[in-house]
Amino acid sequence: MYGNHVGLKDVTLSIDKGEFVFIVGPSGSGKSTFIKLISRELKADEGHIYVGDKDVVRMSNREIPDLRRSIGMVFQNFRLLPNKTVYENVAFAMEVVRSPRRTIKRQVPQILSVMGISDKAKNFPHELSMGEQQRVAIARAVINGPQVLIADEPTGNLDPETAWEIMKLLDLINRRGTTVVMVTHAIDIVNRMNKRAVTIEAGRITGDSKGGLA
Repeated sequence: MYGNHVGLKDVTLSIDKGEFVFIVGPSGSGKSTFIKLISRELKADEGHIYVGDKDVVRMSNREIPDLRRSIGMVFQNFRLLPNKTVYENVAFAMEVVRSPRRTIKRQVPQILSVMGISDKAKNFPHELSMGEQQRVAIARAVINGPQVLIADEPTGNLDPETAWEIMKLLDLINRRGTTVVMVTHAIDIVNRMNKRAVTIEAGRITGDSKGGLA
């Protein structure tokens, strides 16, 4: 609850390992609350939320960092470090979890290649297009092999062509085994992707369809 406002109520939802699920609904419906509960940015007042076999609601504060290392996050506004290069932005995510330097040197170029931005490794964020910045953000989010990738309006700042390129990358990541949960208002993308779509309205699930919303 937020004061007297209930973010989500009586929600029961299961997402299988390896699924790609869209979370859709009007502004203020509870979509952001949903993803914040998964990462324990918010703590549920009641009930259970499992990521793998761990109940997020029952976690102690010292267990939360391990939870968040198992979840990659991508946002609408990229959240890149402006004074670090593309390579350094992605490497930083590995440095935080104390990955060996030789592992960083091997894996960062690999993920930049997958994202199609190997030639941008030495560039700074302000030298990139918005689509390139989002590719860096995705690379950073998946570099440590998370169980789940949460994408919060990742195409919101992008033109339609660039947005579709980003969706193809998210689909590739999903096909490589990562569960993807994406919050979006872009119904055209939801239907074009033809994936599962869960609709939230006024804090409740009002729809759960297998192949988009059309």
